[in-house]
Amino acid sequence: MTQTESGHGVVRIASVAALGGLLFGYDSAVINGAVDAIDSRFDIHGYTSGFAVASALLGAAAGAMYAGRAADRFGRIFVMKIAAVAFLISAIGAAAAPSLWLLIVFRLVGGVGVGMASVIAPAYIAEVAPAGIRGRLASLQQLAIVLGIFLSQLVNYLIQQIAGGADADLALGMDAWRWMFLVMAVPAVVYGVLSFTIPESPRFLIANGDVSTARRVIARLFGTASVDISVARIEKSVARETPPSWRDLLNKAGKVHPIVWVGLALSIFQQFVGINVIFYYSNSLWQAAGFSESDSFLISMITSVTNIVTTFIAIALVDRFGRRPLLLIGSAGMAVSLAVLAATFGTATIDSSGAPALSDTAGVVALVSANVFVVAFGMSWGPIVWVLLGELFPNRYRAAALALAAGVQWIANWGVTVSFPGLSDASLQLPYWLYTGFAVLSLVFVYRFVRETKGRELEDMDETLAA
Repeated sequence: MTQTESGHGVVRIASVAALGGLLFGYDSAVINGAVDAIDSRFDIHGYTSGFAVASALLGAAAGAMYAGRAADRFGRIFVMKIAAVAFLISAIGAAAAPSLWLLIVFRLVGGVGVGMASVIAPAYIAEVAPAGIRGRLASLQQLAIVLGIFLSQLVNYLIQQIAGGADADLALGMDAWRWMFLVMAVPAVVYGVLSFTIPESPRFLIANGDVSTARRVIARLFGTASVDISVARIEKSVARETPPSWRDLLNKAGKVHPIVWVGLALSIFQQFVGINVIFYYSNSLWQAAGFSESDSFLISMITSVTNIVTTFIAIALVDRFGRRPLLLIGSAGMAVSLAVLAATFGTATIDSSGAPALSDTAGVVALVSANVFVVAFGMSWGPIVWVLLGELFPNRYRAAALALAAGVQWIANWGVTVSFPGLSDASLQLPYWLYTGFAVLSLVFVYRFVRETKGRELEDMDETLAA
């Protein structure tokens, strides 16, 4: 096998693993097109609506917390297959749910799949990718997420256009918003089928005593010249480890390792800047700002395209300039654009129906600012946090730390999502000033605490972090 052939193999395998991110993005954002119709169908509003939208995130937190330990016990590929099944059940169940509570239950099931995918993809990719291109391959997770968001926005827009509204009957006696959920069954099946075509992580195989299979996988991924060196490095690392446990996150003094706190903070800041408000509530937000339902769907789709383009920028730059510089630039860009967005929403007037409305000029400024915010996030905090979570922690507790960080990230996402309707009801600008403050804090945090991991082998992370 030539180096080129093995390199192509790594890219293909990483791409399949990252497909979980596509379902992650679709499942997370599909609610954007359905939320108003769900509010109307089940007669809910305010924080109740926020809880319905955010319910999948609670499942995601649970899935993320368990995924790491399941992956260490049963394998990375097994967890991918379970995630695909959860997505499929959620798609069919949410589409058919006759009541709000059953809808929430099936959204929780889908959330478990989201949480598992969010943990297993970066962990698996980090373990199979060469150090020199690991950042780019790990960024495929975020690319798949934003493609999933775009796919859901495109499907939502097309269904809304065909049906004439998200709450209109489309076909087979099902409202349009139910079809938005059902379409997710297609990528769920594709992801599940493709998960049978990629090899298990060499690191998992060696940790479980299957060295011969690991050698074949390493030869397939990196070429035969790398086999002995790679196996020796992994065996040396595995020999220093004990069976995975949450206790691994504590040092000899009984305190959480500092690098774990760094991972947790990165996860929290990624959500507390409010990015998912754009993808979960943008249709409602732009309608509140004076745009029509159809235009709001179109704007949301355009924003998701912007997110995709900027993710390609991050993929191109992450292994060239490093993780830390991109985070710093992104934090600065998010802080400025969020401040402009908050100030613009502060100019909104209240119309005769009691809804906020922006002038034509203010509407354009808000639209541009929101997309600048998406650009700043998409080329930095979106993909880079997932890259860092996959490679930041020492091998002996990577799975546990990544699971905890991902779980905390989903809890933070839930908090932002469930609180937004109530905060925006009080003042449309209030939540955006809060997100601005967190963007500023994220810049300070990265400057002070985040260390560069570009080009370092995973097996060297123990020594790196102890230095």
